[in-house]
Amino acid sequence: MRTAAPQVLAAVTRRYGDFDACEDAVQEALLAAAQQWPAEGVPDNPRSWLITVASRRRIELLRSDAARRRRELLPPDPVPDVRGDDELTLLVLCCHPALTPVSQVALTLRAVGGLTTAEIARALLVPESTVGQRISRAKQRIRGSRFVLPGPDELGARLTGVRQVLYLIFNEGHTASSGSRLHRVELTREAIRLTRQLHAARPDDGETAGLLALMLLTDARRPARTRPDGGLVPLAEQDRTVWDRAAIAEGVEIVTKALSTTRVGPFQLQAAIAAIHAEAARPELTDWPQIKELYALLDALAPSPMVTLNRIVAIAMVDGPSTALACLDAAEPALAEHHRVAAVRAHLLEMTGDRAAAREHYRLAARRTLSRPEQRYLESRAARLS
Repeated sequence: MRTAAPQVLAAVTRRYGDFDACEDAVQEALLAAAQQWPAEGVPDNPRSWLITVASRRRIELLRSDAARRRRELLPPDPVPDVRGDDELTLLVLCCHPALTPVSQVALTLRAVGGLTTAEIARALLVPESTVGQRISRAKQRIRGSRFVLPGPDELGARLTGVRQVLYLIFNEGHTASSGSRLHRVELTREAIRLTRQLHAARPDDGETAGLLALMLLTDARRPARTRPDGGLVPLAEQDRTVWDRAAIAEGVEIVTKALSTTRVGPFQLQAAIAAIHAEAARPELTDWPQIKELYALLDALAPSPMVTLNRIVAIAMVDGPSTALACLDAAEPALAEHHRVAAVRAHLLEMTGDRAAAREHYRLAARRTLSRPEQRYLESRAARLS
């Protein structure tokens, strides 16, 4: 149902036009499926079943005397189908310029990414109630908007919000914010697929190219990121022979071309960093000085808590853990209580040889994360130092 829901919503919205009412209708159809399918069995074509039921619900939700009289004069509504560009059109609709960037992100993660409100809240590091309010207000704001793919000029103006949304969807799939699985492959694949569509539509846009390269280079490491029991394997300990070399080659080619032909942006810099990691045959061959410089550029161009933490790790690899700890002390008040702050501090303390302090911060990081694979990994690091 999670896979089909965005396609169903796109098809029904394209047919009837009212995103808010259609989203409610699709939710009703999903509820009906959750109640009926376990008892009656999954239909041969689940997506068509959901589209048919959602279409009926949409008519029922909006029925009125005047509308009913108008419908009686019209032939029966055809059941909408799914088209190749439907999800991209839905994505761009959710990034409507009438919405604030945070509302664009929240609505798209809900409608296209299929994430729950709680998952979106964890991805954005904001309260769940705030996300719910943003989604509700966003649906009201775009009520009546046409379900069509904008022309090239308007599409270009919306790309910033679209890219950020795709990046967050990919991140939720690459490292799930909660649950028993580290990866949600359906989300990473969907983010890559939609980003490919954007790249094909705007091949000269350097940041879209950088985002696609970053996704490919990051996802290439997925086969080595978990053990058979689902446990997390850190980058330095991964078996690099199982990395997807075809994806790495494609990602390196895309980001190299973008950096040499377009204006440099944050996604290109992140992709360049990922390429340096991907091209190192062994961890000790990683060009950490270059990574440190790239993170300095990224921190100046697009500062964020995660960029700051990653830059501090690079500083540790070049200038030593004591220097990095001093940088973390200075930056921590602005980083809030995210579990990765404690995890980075634990890693740096372990590098200095302070095993007891490192153990406590690994345990603190484990308590703060909702991802079971990350919890197990952090707890195992703490236990190793006991």
